[in-house]
Amino acid sequence: MLAGGCFWCLEHDLETLPGVVEAVSGYSGGHLDNPTYGQVSSEKTGHQEAVLVRFDPKRISFPTLLRSYWRNVDPLDGGGQFCDRGDSYRPVIFTGSKLQQAQAEASLKAAAAELHRPTSAIRVQIKPLQRFWPGEGYHQHYAVRNSVKYNYYRWACGRDRRLDAIWGKRARSGGAWSGSVPQAAGPKPSSKRRKS
Repeated sequence: MLAGGCFWCLEHDLETLPGVVEAVSGYSGGHLDNPTYGQVSSEKTGHQEAVLVRFDPKRISFPTLLRSYWRNVDPLDGGGQFCDRGDSYRPVIFTGSKLQQAQAEASLKAAAAELHRPTSAIRVQIKPLQRFWPGEGYHQHYAVRNSVKYNYYRWACGRDRRLDAIWGKRARSGGAWSGSVPQAAGPKPSSKRRKS
């Protein structure tokens, strides 16, 4: 289960990946049972808009799915995503096992390295899986059923422009990670010799 801003966009970005069986828009992470879009949007329930992704591990691994997730979000923004602001739009990876948690943590480090940033700059949270509540029917497959409105919203929100600015040619892709782990910046060596 993955949260990354508007679930219309994240659902559409992930559901077409080879090996993804289904992507469902909904809500998770909050304290209210069976929340509605209006309740979640009020920012009082603690939920994030999230996408439940069912995938065939023989065709796509969880780490590969995570690479596509990272390159479809702004990992430097923990206050929402793109033009959508607030807690309900925060980026979160919800993990269902210790293995998924370890893979998510490894992907965070790899994403930071690819961006040449310290891991402390990454604002995507990794949290244990919580109950998922499917969103209302009109939210499901919104990009396909309402392509004109969806494409305008995505353009007006600046999602792809920001992804290109962050990830460059790797934006929206699931290709192998690049980059190396950034080194901690220490003091510059002095050119002056000390007298002993």
